[in-house]
Amino acid sequence: MRTATVQRLRVTFAVEGAWSYASVLDLGRAWERLLRRARLPLAYSQGYNPHPRLQFAAALPVGYTSLGEMVDLWLGERMPIQEAAEAMVRQSPPGLRVLQVEEVPLAAPALQALIRAAAYRVWLTTPLPPEAVRAALEHLLAQEHIPRHRRKKDHQADYDLRPLILGLEYCSTSGTTHEIAMLLRCGQAGSGRPEEIIEAAGLAVEDRIIQRLRLLAGADGEEKG
Repeated sequence: MRTATVQRLRVTFAVEGAWSYASVLDLGRAWERLLRRARLPLAYSQGYNPHPRLQFAAALPVGYTSLGEMVDLWLGERMPIQEAAEAMVRQSPPGLRVLQVEEVPLAAPALQALIRAAAYRVWLTTPLPPEAVRAALEHLLAQEHIPRHRRKKDHQADYDLRPLILGLEYCSTSGTTHEIAMLLRCGQAGSGRPEEIIEAAGLAVEDRIIQRLRLLAGADGEEKG
């Protein structure tokens, strides 16, 4: 079992269909199975319970689809990137779609430390007219502070939602469905979630679909206004 690392690959992948309801642990196990079946020369951790060295950028909440998840994996032997990508594509189950594979330096910062924001597309089903939805979003953005609460295990945590909102834009409407673009902070300094925006805006919805479009690092995750 290899423990030394000689190559680090970064995989961008989509999460669709039934996989959007998988837990973080289930998604990690799925990737371990995928990589073993692809016969990549994975590097393993040391200790009593060695496991493949994988590192995801940010947990995808249950119920979200995504077009921009990222995972880093470490190899114990070098492998051509195209060959690795083709092997992963062949072994990917429906709903886990490999979009891009690139090599990054072994000593590059951890993915979790790089991510600053996440871009979302949200579809809301509500009888509210477009002008009412727009007005609710504009009112939310105009607030200096948006006090909120989150339940964390055995206690309630207070936080301000407003600094977590980097961008909020009404895009279009089709019947009773409204499309909204959101750019929210995501990372070690705090993360905003689309359903919190919907609730804080006071929008009564019959249904919602949330898709994470991409994760943004560094300057790409700065406020858009």
